[in-house]
Amino acid sequence: MNTCLPGLEFAGVSHAYATETVVQELNLVVPVGSLTCLLGPSGCGKTTVLRLAAGLETLQIGWIKINGTRVADDTDTSPPEVRDVGLMFQEYALFPHLTVLGNVSFGLDALPAESRETTAKAALAQVGMVGAANAYPHMLSGGEQQRVALARVVAPRPKIMLLDEPFSGLDTELRASLREDTLRLIKETGATTLMVTHDPMEAMLMADHVALMHNGRVIQAGSPMDLYRQPESSFCARFLGEVIDYVGFVRSGEVVTPLGSVPAGSAEDGEEVQILIRPEALHLDQETEVGGVKAKVSDQRDLGPHTKLALQLEESGEQFHVNLSGRDLPSAGSKVAVHLDFSMVFVFPVRDR
Repeated sequence: MNTCLPGLEFAGVSHAYATETVVQELNLVVPVGSLTCLLGPSGCGKTTVLRLAAGLETLQIGWIKINGTRVADDTDTSPPEVRDVGLMFQEYALFPHLTVLGNVSFGLDALPAESRETTAKAALAQVGMVGAANAYPHMLSGGEQQRVALARVVAPRPKIMLLDEPFSGLDTELRASLREDTLRLIKETGATTLMVTHDPMEAMLMADHVALMHNGRVIQAGSPMDLYRQPESSFCARFLGEVIDYVGFVRSGEVVTPLGSVPAGSAEDGEEVQILIRPEALHLDQETEVGGVKAKVSDQRDLGPHTKLALQLEESGEQFHVNLSGRDLPSAGSKVAVHLDFSMVFVFPVRDR
């Protein structure tokens, strides 16, 4: 995979429906052979970006390239059938009157008739559904329909795959299983993939790159860990994971919080700032340890991979809940000293909230 080359590229793309602008000056590069997640809340323009890439919407402003070839700009647009793009909708959109094999074969018109069935069955085998080739969509579970829809997308071997919230309608266990199968299949095909999701955990689990959208714009792009560990805005910090939130004023390069003073970074003295603290920034030691903010563990709940602790600060009386991972966490009733790892503490101007 040569991630130096753009497989799918958007430059200066804006799009409106009537008087509502839903995509604003979008610039995004999806490297060849990578899986990029377009992440963001509902209504931020993610699905419109996918539809523009597929050619289902006429581009109004900017341009789009696929593997270096311009397929759309504000004067001309290539039709969907010549873009070599596979699009998987959130609703799967299987044809109810066709069998599973018929659904997967439907997009293989470019192949000789004698090889369509072979190719379709090979795609079904990749998703573990070849045994259901003669079944109809209504006979399948939601997870099985998702697998068939995925097989239909990969069967023509498109250079670009576009996936719109492909796991949103599935239960937790099935969702995790199908994520793994989909990721394996994408890597096997080598297709350049842009996947829309509103789930930060899903993006971090699957993506090589993440582009976070807010109000029609990509506000930060990079590796999943870049966005999680080095957010450039409070919106990014909050959207990517749990935070403890404080507001304060900078004094002598620091901001005082109930959990202790934190470095203010580039903020100027007197500036009002918000301080966002990841739960993993909290290090809990025995109360007898030197330094730290004294607190009491008022409750502990084991949630499996995480433990939910209720902490009450000794000096201020403030109470808050935090999910922490690891063994030997303090039990309810314990007194602890709280120390902060400043690498997971973020300071932003209040105006950026």
